[in-house]
Amino acid sequence: MKKSLIALCLLTYAVGFSQDWTTSFAAAKRKAAAENKTIFLLFSGPDWCDTCTRLDELVFSSETFKAVASKKWVLLRADFAEKKGMPEPFDVNDEKVILAEKYNRDGFFPFVVLLDKTGKKLGKTGYENLPTADEYVAQYVSMGR
Repeated sequence: MKKSLIALCLLTYAVGFSQDWTTSFAAAKRKAAAENKTIFLLFSGPDWCDTCTRLDELVFSSETFKAVASKKWVLLRADFAEKKGMPEPFDVNDEKVILAEKYNRDGFFPFVVLLDKTGKKLGKTGYENLPTADEYVAQYVSMGR
């Protein structure tokens, strides 16, 4: 019983503090309009991009980011998996490919674009060698003013 209670508490804590990333641009725009928030669009390659992993660990997992994100942003993620061997043709109708064509034509990873609730670009940034999560969050906040 005691182990079950501890497991339940840990699960509740993890769910309560997890981030609510979406992969649907339409859903992100609806939520941003309903909640009067900015869209935080992240282009990432989590299984092959070392700087993407570092940014996840340094910034996106931080309590500072989570607190600001919950108040200011709708989190939208466009993850691009590594393709082994001969690359297959990509689906031009895949939503992340459409987002990359519009907002990340140069193919930078990681890459953040802040958008208003209609999808208009407010600011963008790549990986910066800033030492703290607070500095990253301040940079993102200043882009979305």
